[in-house]
Amino acid sequence: MKYLVMVQGSQADYEAMAGKPSENSPAWSEQELQAMFAFMTEVSNDLAESGELIDAQGLTEPARTRFVSAGEDGRPVITDGPYGETKEVLAGYWLVDCESLERVTEIAARITRCPGPEGMVEPPVVIRPVQDAGGAC
Repeated sequence: MKYLVMVQGSQADYEAMAGKPSENSPAWSEQELQAMFAFMTEVSNDLAESGELIDAQGLTEPARTRFVSAGEDGRPVITDGPYGETKEVLAGYWLVDCESLERVTEIAARITRCPGPEGMVEPPVVIRPVQDAGGAC
């Protein structure tokens, strides 16, 4: 079964990684950033080695996003991010193909142990089954 394992974050988290702390997001040192990148690479490498990894990507900060919706006249309405009403956004993901919900839950639990600065609020990790072409999970 395929699953999308998503790490959540916020604009404040990205700013903290750039050295600009806020109340719930302490500034990251260069060593802490390198430890986080090494941890994420190790998770991806282990999943590739086990044959479970399909894709994994980190995403840029919300401030670099664009939101496109349909206006009342049918023409697109384009807004640049970040969005004040959105507290958490998708920060990165792993697309995996593994044997069970229990296995993907183990993977997500491992991801929650990612290193970071002291006082960091651990971002949630969300698991979503990928619907197959037949329509049912």
